[in-house]
Amino acid sequence: MHLLINIDVADLSAAEALYTTAFGLTAARRFGDDGVELLGAQAPIYLLQNPSGSLATADAPRDYARHWTPVHLDVVVDSLEPALARALQAGLAQETDIRETNWGRIVRLADPWGHGWCLLQFVNRGYDEIAT
Repeated sequence: MHLLINIDVADLSAAEALYTTAFGLTAARRFGDDGVELLGAQAPIYLLQNPSGSLATADAPRDYARHWTPVHLDVVVDSLEPALARALQAGLAQETDIRETNWGRIVRLADPWGHGWCLLQFVNRGYDEIAT
């Protein structure tokens, strides 16, 4: 299986600037004025420009206000504070304090299009600390 990540945004150029600055991704292929491929993660990320109010499903319009979804993206970093500073400077909003766990450290963020993100810094054996 090959995983592709697609993220709808209302402003493609602003999203490209935010994600490349915050996460060190690089713009690759462009798909006209409506999409860009970002590389540098384990899976390519495709930013897809879709206006607010356009249909996302058969009966639900896109809404870029902060929303909860059972799917979100975690970005694993070597050092949390510098990564958080870059993310905030790029335009993400911090939603929680940094939390310490036995597997690492985590902080929750949101982008301007309502998508949730987490920055993780593993310590010791990472998730193996809690795996059974």
